[in-house]
Amino acid sequence: MTLQIDHISLSVANLNNAEKFYDAIMPILGAKKVEGSAEALKYGVRNTPDAHHNSYLTIFEAQDFTRNHANHWCFQVDKRDRVNSFHVQGIANGGYDAGQPGLRAEYHEGYYAAFLIDPSGNKIEVVCHSL
Repeated sequence: MTLQIDHISLSVANLNNAEKFYDAIMPILGAKKVEGSAEALKYGVRNTPDAHHNSYLTIFEAQDFTRNHANHWCFQVDKRDRVNSFHVQGIANGGYDAGQPGLRAEYHEGYYAAFLIDPSGNKIEVVCHSL
């Protein structure tokens, strides 16, 4: 059995700053924005009894947010150019470089990834496993 992420809830220090960043990167990852309010940002597709292989991301503003660099969220894409786009668009929209797009042979020969820090300090990785 493969681990399948159903949904993730992510905390940020400022929802407005996060919105610009996540609105830019989530379409590259294949998740469209389905809701944006003063309470939360929501991306992806919720699961149902008839369609249960989806993933969903909710981003909340936390009044007591504390940066925790142990938070590391990795999303998978099917093409390396999407990893590159994630990195470019993330930086252009408030993210900080935490690892340029490139091969990470220590994981396997086709592990192509990039890393960003979102405006609140969460570490976001995007990986493509194709050769």
